[in-house]
Amino acid sequence: MNRYSRTAAVVGAVVAGVLVVPGVPAAARDGGLWGAATIAPGREGIVEVAGLPQGAEGVTLTLTAPRGTWVTGAPLNASGYRGSVAADGRSAAYTVTGGASGQGGVLPFVLAVPGNAVPGTRLRDCSLRLTDARGVPRAVGRCSVTVGLASPTLTLPLSGVPLAARPEVSGTAHPGAQVTVRDKDDQEACATTAAPDGTWSCVPGAALPAGANRLQAVAALNGVSAMSEQIDIVVAEAGAGRQ
Repeated sequence: MNRYSRTAAVVGAVVAGVLVVPGVPAAARDGGLWGAATIAPGREGIVEVAGLPQGAEGVTLTLTAPRGTWVTGAPLNASGYRGSVAADGRSAAYTVTGGASGQGGVLPFVLAVPGNAVPGTRLRDCSLRLTDARGVPRAVGRCSVTVGLASPTLTLPLSGVPLAARPEVSGTAHPGAQVTVRDKDDQEACATTAAPDGTWSCVPGAALPAGANRLQAVAALNGVSAMSEQIDIVVAEAGAGRQ
């Protein structure tokens, strides 16, 4: 069961360098505060921040959103933690109130990335701050969130329809993304670049073998990638009815 009151897709890894303030608890000094998230444009994702000291009743962990993004939730639904989001969405915080259930020192923050963000960009000015019950800084860190890529789609060919050996394959992807279609053996069937309107199409250069197969599109741009759902296809024997 998901321990969060809401969910969002999270892929990839981001590590935050930590500046240790004198007197910082050993857990934060040794393990460091860090987060992990790659979020597609126009989507929300969960940045999971680790490194919170164990048994740290009264401490508050604050995440300030990277430039151009905003925090939309602090969704941990567990006793012993109180989450809050600033009215302007620029930051969110968790305070350990006592009697916290075991979370392994990992706290989730939901972050929204604008639709015009460029895939592959590492967003700037994400910061982490840990303060004790008196409000005294115990550790601070900086983290980056990478803009990911929305999953491409496969609209053709249709599943369950007998196909020619070189069927047209088409769908949508982020404009400018390199799209590669692979079969069930992870062999490249065809490749192309998504048009400015996000559409793409290609035709296999070599004939697909007759019989059952599976296709999947992989989109890549600026060092990030995403995969479509797989579709099952059937390639007809030579001379049989096909599309």
